Amino acid sequence: MADYVLVHGAWHGAWCWKRILPGLWQAGHRAFAVTLTGVGERAHLLQTPITLQTHVEDVCRVIEAEELDSAVLVGHSYAGMVVTGVADRLPEHIGQLVYLDAVVPGPGESWSSGHSPETREQRRAQIAAQGVLPPADPVAFGLRGEDAAWVARRMTPQPGGVYDSPLDFDAARVFGRPKTFIDCTDPALPTIAASRRRVRSESGWQVVEIATGHDPMISAPEALLRALLALA
Repeated sequence: MADYVLVHGAWHGAWCWKRILPGLWQAGHRAFAVTLTGVGERAHLLQTPITLQTHVEDVCRVIEAEELDSAVLVGHSYAGMVVTGVADRLPEHIGQLVYLDAVVPGPGESWSSGHSPETREQRRAQIAAQGVLPPADPVAFGLRGEDAAWVARRMTPQPGGVYDSPLDFDAARVFGRPKTFIDCTDPALPTIAASRRRVRSESGWQVVEIATGHDPMISAPEALLRALLALA
């Protein structure tokens, strides 16, 4: 039996793992989906000051409350920043890291670091004007039809304070454990390009490709579930 902790990306919530959790449970594993402060069913907390460290704390509290050890910690998209911070803070509780089409930061980098100048300019302007990042179009994640509508109804604005929050961490402590990057290739989301290059240029990474868009837990749940179960 393994313990899985699933951390959603920007604009999402624990709801996005609806098609993954039952398969993990049925295979005999424990699995916990975390909703980060200010989004999903915790969107009512958006008015409080929220930084990257707030989200790191959200996940640490779940791991400590559930008394998890050697957990498989899965971070989707933006949450690659979050799970990196968690692994640095609670190294003894994390068995392996899974970056699900996610940001793979270096020490001192922020979520924005891997984005193009045009993306950074656009998002910083949105944050300056609204204090948040409005939800993206699910079509950019390769979703269509009912899946796109389902995601669009549930996405909530992303707290703006997390965008340029730098993450200082001990790279040897974080990345010295087994680590997997799940690369969603069809269509490949441009803002993850820097991470795709990084994991292929550094040693020790297992890279798994899934021919689907950026939200595989919705568009290709069977393939994602197989990839996650193979890590147990």
